[in-house]
Amino acid sequence: MNKIPAYAAARSGARLEPTTITRRTPAGADVRIEIRYAGVCHTDIVQTHDGWGPGLYPMVPGHEITGVVVETGPGVTRFAVGDRVGVGTYVDSCRECEACTAGLEVYCLNGVVPTYNSRGRDGSPNQGGFSREIVVDERYVVRIPDSLPLDAAAPLLCAGATTFSPLKHWNAGPGKKVAVLGMGGLGHLAVQYAHALGAEVTVLSRTLSKQDDGLRFGADHYFATEDPKTFEDLAGAFDLIVCTISDPIRLDPYLRLLRIDGALVNVGAPEDDLTFDNWALIPARRSYASSAAAGMPETQQMLDFSAEHGIAAQIETVAMRDINEVFERLEKAQVRYRFVVDLATLTA
Repeated sequence: MNKIPAYAAARSGARLEPTTITRRTPAGADVRIEIRYAGVCHTDIVQTHDGWGPGLYPMVPGHEITGVVVETGPGVTRFAVGDRVGVGTYVDSCRECEACTAGLEVYCLNGVVPTYNSRGRDGSPNQGGFSREIVVDERYVVRIPDSLPLDAAAPLLCAGATTFSPLKHWNAGPGKKVAVLGMGGLGHLAVQYAHALGAEVTVLSRTLSKQDDGLRFGADHYFATEDPKTFEDLAGAFDLIVCTISDPIRLDPYLRLLRIDGALVNVGAPEDDLTFDNWALIPARRSYASSAAAGMPETQQMLDFSAEHGIAAQIETVAMRDINEVFERLEKAQVRYRFVVDLATLTA
């Protein structure tokens, strides 16, 4: 067991403070990773405030992790010391169910094991990426292509996988009209992926304040949802809407923007219930769906696709000591478009 520096919340709603945690010694197919960067996800705020149920404390958040392999267990076959790697939203699954054997580990029928706020096979709490090192079975580790900077690649391990996967699953591509609802940490990546896949891309954002960014990321059109005329002009326009908003909203107006057999896929994770009128679906055989982050094969595919098409998160790099102020800014949406912690700033 190795003790390493980290930042943790001691209890629900507490500020993150310096601490030390224990990581297991690599065995079997484990790889020990020196963490270079960790993206800051809104989920980190939600979980340290028990937004999805009682948490395990002390809790070290962080599930957008990039770094370098510094040690391998005797059973490792895919990685070597010095490899550039990443770890995303989960670190284990049952490995035996229908989902796991199909490479859809994120949907493990026996319960996927999140990167933090969860327990490992031995019952000990898992801790996340706001730390100097992590030890993970190689099955749940991906390779970061050389052309992707480790800092800008970190948010791809959650935000990238979460937006790329539904676009692929619902066949975004040439001839398809795709709308991205929300232009934040998830939305700015969804626009880039949808554009690179060949779809006609529209951004639906509350105001036009980010229009220049949206067009730069590859959007063909940009509309403000605070303008009622938007919903009149775009009725029945889209094959697919990817909703990246975490705030609860009434979905009916957006569902009516779908064409026959269109789908609205929610990749945000609002804490409160969402509502819609079924008659927003019935007249055009529309669908409402949700999607999680990707399985391991698709996560690697997303990274390779990102490297091929020059896609990365637009980031603001921050020091670990400023993480509580970063959380406050993230709650106020004061970032364009993703915070990333430089773990070199975390000292013993």
